[in-house]
Amino acid sequence: MVDTNKVDAFIDKYGGEQRALTALLLDIQTEYNYLPQGALRRVAERMGMPLIRVYQVAAFYKAFSLKPRGKHLITVCLGTACHVRGAVRIVEQAGRSLGIAPGETSKDRQFTLETVNCLGCCALGPIMVVDGKYHGKMSASRVDRVLKEYVEAREAAANG
Repeated sequence: MVDTNKVDAFIDKYGGEQRALTALLLDIQTEYNYLPQGALRRVAERMGMPLIRVYQVAAFYKAFSLKPRGKHLITVCLGTACHVRGAVRIVEQAGRSLGIAPGETSKDRQFTLETVNCLGCCALGPIMVVDGKYHGKMSASRVDRVLKEYVEAREAAANG
């Protein structure tokens, strides 16, 4: 459920300026982990722009998601350097461990698995990024250990 008061506060933060649409959408995505349809409708309505224009911006940038994402975003680079060093095995292991395929979110909404064509750090490949933290020289055997850190951190936060 979208809290229109929160969306309105984000719009007001940018003075309702259409040129701030990308920054506004980033704020909304940070709040909800994706761009809910209700929020996009509210943005279009309040900013006096066609809904299709808001969707065009949301669909253009890979950073935006129109589907709910997990609390933790896992990104695996499949660029040439990472690919030849075994990145596909990393994606497969992460998928097996989480029970999802690339582009999907785990049932508990804790993890989303995505792939990208390049992260620009080829010397460290293969690369897996979790919540912005780069894990270089990854191997399929390290995937579960890395994911366990995030599961344990969530459990510790819930218990303490």
